[in-house]
Amino acid sequence: MQDDVQLAPLPTPDWDPSLAHIIADMNGDPINVHRLMANHPALLEAWWSFRNYSVDGGDLGRRKGELVILRTAARLRAWYEWGAHVDRALAGGIPLDEIERVKDGGDAPGWDEEESVLLSAVDELFDDKRVSPKTLTDLRRFYTSRQVMDVMAIHGMYVILGSMINTWGLELDERIQEKLPGTVTREAFEAEFPPQR
Repeated sequence: MQDDVQLAPLPTPDWDPSLAHIIADMNGDPINVHRLMANHPALLEAWWSFRNYSVDGGDLGRRKGELVILRTAARLRAWYEWGAHVDRALAGGIPLDEIERVKDGGDAPGWDEEESVLLSAVDELFDDKRVSPKTLTDLRRFYTSRQVMDVMAIHGMYVILGSMINTWGLELDERIQEKLPGTVTREAFEAEFPPQR
């Protein structure tokens, strides 16, 4: 049987009944990326605990977890993920100038060493599919082994999402876009990170 090539977010009345707890977790109104994943109920069900762990930052905590997610979104050129996590980062107390600085990576002026090496590790995961021995040594000055594993895992979780978002051209939820500062737009993001064609 041939599946549709173009997937779209699935309205919640059409979700598999096994996903009712996810709808409830999202106060009855899941965002578009969850609606997209609802096209594959078993995958969404299996992924949900990993999502909840990652979105809270795991052992890294919310701030550092958000920095990992934002850098991952930038490297993926995934506007949806960037916009959604600008909203979450602002709500978590990260100032907009720091959020914007994430776009320039760990070498950008203004990061302390602890967060600089965190962002550099994300870049190495993209570029080399591993963290180099030097960066791992630098990370271990500030982070536990579990936290280093969380950098890799959170990066990977958002690579999964970003790949789906970029494949199916997911639109940012209007309710999220409305909360973003006026300077945080798809046009501005894609001027810096043009989507791959």
